[in-house]
Amino acid sequence: MNVKFPLQDWMLKHQSQIEFVLEKRLQQAQKPGSARLFEAMRYATLGGGKRLRALLVYATGQALGAKQSAMDVAAAAVEMIHAYSLVHDDMPIMDDDDLRRGRPTCHKAYDDATALLVGDALQTLAFETLCDDILTEKQQSRMVKTLTQASGAAGMAGGQAIDLESVGKKLDIDALQAMHKLKTGALIRASVVLGALAAEHYDEVTLEHLDRYADCIGLAFQVQDDVLDVITDTQTLGKTQGADIALNKPTYPALLGLEKAQQKAVALIEKALTHLDECPFNTEVLAELAQFVVKRSH
Repeated sequence: MNVKFPLQDWMLKHQSQIEFVLEKRLQQAQKPGSARLFEAMRYATLGGGKRLRALLVYATGQALGAKQSAMDVAAAAVEMIHAYSLVHDDMPIMDDDDLRRGRPTCHKAYDDATALLVGDALQTLAFETLCDDILTEKQQSRMVKTLTQASGAAGMAGGQAIDLESVGKKLDIDALQAMHKLKTGALIRASVVLGALAAEHYDEVTLEHLDRYADCIGLAFQVQDDVLDVITDTQTLGKTQGADIALNKPTYPALLGLEKAQQKAVALIEKALTHLDECPFNTEVLAELAQFVVKRSH
């Protein structure tokens, strides 16, 4: 009899691990300067979130035999970039949200200027983290390049810019997907690649299959986010329900209808799993995380 993989237990273990690693990194980063800034950095980074990007680093790295220390560095860096992006995304000059992870957003808990600096500081700390001597020079170089490309104008930041430019406009499905492949998908893809780079034992063909898997789940994650914005309440989401509708943003349910948007998310996960079938190692955890993307409630 096949025993179902205990995904929740695995997730809790690794969520605790990345929380510990981030706490340690933030403590090490604290130098003479603004105590308020460091406090706000901790507020924005610790104590919540699914940590999906870190989980993808761990799942990929473990499948390829990476050292724990190398995975920790990569997972911390990508979570810092993600945290910085949320802080900036929530600010009045962008989405103007009051809630994140069930708490006041960083600019509400502190102020706009502090929130802006928190994002700046977390971004630079992420790349400082990737310069850790735990990694080889080759790993450092490839990881920095991977995360830079995923978070910059050709990745997450570029997608956020398109998102802001698209408010009140009608996008077709291709334009919407192109935007979200940058805004959300790029960092998720980078997480899987970083996990492989932490291992060092990979080939470029396998890396390509992993990247295609990550491309599918990155888009599925955003489709599911759009669905949850329609069907889930604020308390469960941990952020303001209906925010995208209120801002008149283009979304998958608005474009396709709710049912077809849900079907699209499932189809993307099925496609992701076919790419895992091409990988010559145990991909059980990666497959379970893919399913989690569309089964989550927040």
